Amino acid sequence: MNLTGLESIFSSLVAGATPILIAAIGETLTEKAGVINLSLDGTILLGAMISFVTTYHTGSLGLGFFAGALVGAGLAAIIAGLSLFFGASQVAVGFVLTLLARDLAYFFGSTYARISAPQIPPLPIPYLSNLPVVGPIFFNHNILVYWGLILIPLATWFLYYTNAGLILRAAGENPKTCFSRGINARFQQLIYSIIGGSLVGFSGAAFALCFKPGWGQPQGAEGTGWIVLALVIFGGWHPVRACLGAYLFAFLQIASLHLQNQFESVPAQVFQVAPFPLMIFSLLLVRLLEGDSHRNLSMSQTRSSGFWQKIFSYLTGPAPSALGKPFSTEADH
Repeated sequence: MNLTGLESIFSSLVAGATPILIAAIGETLTEKAGVINLSLDGTILLGAMISFVTTYHTGSLGLGFFAGALVGAGLAAIIAGLSLFFGASQVAVGFVLTLLARDLAYFFGSTYARISAPQIPPLPIPYLSNLPVVGPIFFNHNILVYWGLILIPLATWFLYYTNAGLILRAAGENPKTCFSRGINARFQQLIYSIIGGSLVGFSGAAFALCFKPGWGQPQGAEGTGWIVLALVIFGGWHPVRACLGAYLFAFLQIASLHLQNQFESVPAQVFQVAPFPLMIFSLLLVRLLEGDSHRNLSMSQTRSSGFWQKIFSYLTGPAPSALGKPFSTEADH
């Protein structure tokens, strides 16, 4: 394969991971605050359908993305509201909502299948897009890809280097301590659930208006929400690690397309499904290797053991202590 071919593959990798990493960052914010949103898969599909229909009727891409984000924010608000204020199970409500949202997307979107609508145009960055190798890979995309690349360090900075990020993490780790210090932990959890959900809905809009243009049945983003959940968990609830997983999943999808062209006798459905189990296997492998590094370190304090311990400890991390556990005060009883 020549250099141009490699540039094309890596360019597709950077672009293809964008909606997945946007959703992963959104769910990371939500779970860091202590709330589990299991409605991601349905949210992405319903957000994709609503954003497409909105853009089709209005001709406005901005309204389309706003509608998708609004769908995600609304579903996340239902989960957080029922859990934080009425004690409902986040897992149960989220699972029901993902099925409901998926069915609503297919039911109301059936008349819009295979119809064209405005799409996000490419926006090469002057001068930078002409740079050898890095230009075509990073600077010859649409504005969503650039925003996704900026969102990774921005979310990391917000979570770990700002006072607001510290409060968010405190709400997910120890809401009782937040309450004792005069911080409304439930409000923090609610607001970041809504913000995180809006990013998930926005990623659904990105699928329909840019990366898998149009609306169809199937739409092409089915199962992505479950992958995002896995990326957040196995990435240790850290935005950078979750986004690295998004790029890995995009790579598996691109690889499956190339393999499909090489092995035409194999049914296409095999290659379409293959990235999902391969992604889960890769994430499990990281966990197993991380566990081995812990055992090696306990048996030996050699330099190499410590090195691998640091590598795999960076790839994983502990869950927020209050994740999925609604906080209640004495005034609630």
